[in-house]
Amino acid sequence: MPTFTALTTLQGRRDAEALGEALERLEPEPTGIGVFEVEDGSGLWEVGGYFTARPDEAGLALLAAIHGAKPFAVSKLEERDWVAQVRRELTPVEAGRFWVYGGHDEDRLPSNRIGLRIEAAMAFGTGHHGTTQGCLTAFDVLLRQGLYPSNVADIGCGTGVLAMAAAKVLPANVVASDIDPIAAATARANMQANTLGVRVRCLTSVGFRHPDLRRSAPFDLVFANILARPLKRLAPDMAKFTGPGARIILSGILNRQARSVEAVYAGWGMTVERRRSIGEWTTLTLVRC
Repeated sequence: MPTFTALTTLQGRRDAEALGEALERLEPEPTGIGVFEVEDGSGLWEVGGYFTARPDEAGLALLAAIHGAKPFAVSKLEERDWVAQVRRELTPVEAGRFWVYGGHDEDRLPSNRIGLRIEAAMAFGTGHHGTTQGCLTAFDVLLRQGLYPSNVADIGCGTGVLAMAAAKVLPANVVASDIDPIAAATARANMQANTLGVRVRCLTSVGFRHPDLRRSAPFDLVFANILARPLKRLAPDMAKFTGPGARIILSGILNRQARSVEAVYAGWGMTVERRRSIGEWTTLTLVRC
């Protein structure tokens, strides 16, 4: 699958985050967005988008002009064995009681941690990103509070790490879904690697549209680690397919986007129980009224 990047720089965090948010609305949509400070004392911030099809360069030029950024540099990444490279560079990550690792670190798993084995693949969610860490930590907080959901959905599952965490610690029905069939297949393979193949159903679905998800509702815990814009679109179905008292853990939200996401979900009867920021990303734990 070809991968394209579009990168630019501009002054100031607020303007950079605004451009990152605007980039979400570009067609074709990016599969991921990054907003990072350039650590050279210049005050510059880098904004990048990642695409599986060549992005709209005219649209990018317009966004750059509106936000006072340099023109986007669009590149097609060379075809190479990214899986092998990621495997070499992947280091274990601790998030609450969970320890996310690659198979090559099997012998390093601490005895007091719950291991989540993730093989490098072309799907989002190795545990290294602040959004995945935020979701795992938020889940761990719920467990420490004595909350043990019995019906769990991981919407936009990527590698399936969040569904895997739920299946490892809960005697629950767990369903994982992703809009990308490659991600769903990757999640399925990771479930097998963690001996969870019969515990977690991995589906290809847009939101809650798959019949198996609808039949399994109402859920009492839903993870959705995607991006702010699709999270907002998901709010009505999130209300429809969860029960009273359900917890919803959301991430993929830039810090400056958190309030707007909260407002949308409040309009559908879900209130913030906890928020946590890791770097530039916010994770929200909501409760369904």
